[in-house]
Amino acid sequence: MQVGIQSGFQNHHGMPDADFFRKETQFAIEAEAMGFDFVAPVEHHFTDYAACPDNFQWLSYVAARTKTLKLMTGAVILPWNDPLRVVEKTIMLDILSEGRMLLGMGRGAARLEFEAFRLDIADSREMFDEAALIILEGLESGFVEADTKWYKQPRIEVRPRPERSFKDRTTMVTMSPSSVEVAARYGLRSLRFSRGRWDSTALDEITLYRDTFRKHHEREAPPFFISDFIVCFDDKQKVIDYTDRYFARLFESVAHHYEFGGEHFKNLPSYETYLAMGEMAAAAGGPDKAYKDYIGANLIGTPEEMWEQHLQRREIVGEYDMLANFSFGGMPYEDVYDQARRFADTLLPRLKG
Repeated sequence: MQVGIQSGFQNHHGMPDADFFRKETQFAIEAEAMGFDFVAPVEHHFTDYAACPDNFQWLSYVAARTKTLKLMTGAVILPWNDPLRVVEKTIMLDILSEGRMLLGMGRGAARLEFEAFRLDIADSREMFDEAALIILEGLESGFVEADTKWYKQPRIEVRPRPERSFKDRTTMVTMSPSSVEVAARYGLRSLRFSRGRWDSTALDEITLYRDTFRKHHEREAPPFFISDFIVCFDDKQKVIDYTDRYFARLFESVAHHYEFGGEHFKNLPSYETYLAMGEMAAAAGGPDKAYKDYIGANLIGTPEEMWEQHLQRREIVGEYDMLANFSFGGMPYEDVYDQARRFADTLLPRLKG
């Protein structure tokens, strides 16, 4: 099992952006010494929800400060980035890091970000599907060309040329049935965020991914990624207090950023998951109560409780790799480090063993 750190860049601390960004970056660099396998920064823009506008640039800095840590975009949002530039940046970082690059791709789900880039969120499904194929072909051949609805690119050779294949080093965020099917058809690994019960809709989509992957590639699908928000302390009461304080703030920011239950999602079939989450939140009495279901999907507890949660989840969904997010909701950095070290000392050896 591979276990990495997901860097979410949530500035709910009230500190200057520059100070917060340096602290998040230093924490990710120290993940290597703690024994984590990779680091995966998000791409988000404009708000405290998450502020990392260029994860390639950030990973280049981390690459120079580490030796073995794998470098994963978690994820680069294709409708906001030109496919040719994604290919160039991916190849360049892979060369400089001696093959440590993992390309994670997503399509985005927040209207605020799409509108700021002068795009319509309704077009994201088509834009992602077209861009992903262009990028995958470019990474393997070293040439980028396109004549699709959304992309017109004359054939051009990228320099520096690719040094190694990216097959089995590409991932896609899959939080809807349509994304699950695209990932399986394209041969991409699936990345899921822990947002609901694993024995319900999530399991159905995981099964769909594996069945579709097997159908199109005549081999078993690789282990998928699960991205968890972590609260890990020895004191059970501290786990409860920190969850109530920081996880509630996280959930509120997620619901606000993505407009869970927003009327616009009713006209966007490929975003049905976000509409459903809003409806579930409303049925549960609003975010103050609904976040408890969100909590149940993530790894939260004492180390021994988290180990049991992992075993129960693996029994349901099978083998998976993990992205752990320790910094969220404005949690003080001394506590971020404290729980990350505890997780690394007590759980990493068992998970990876």
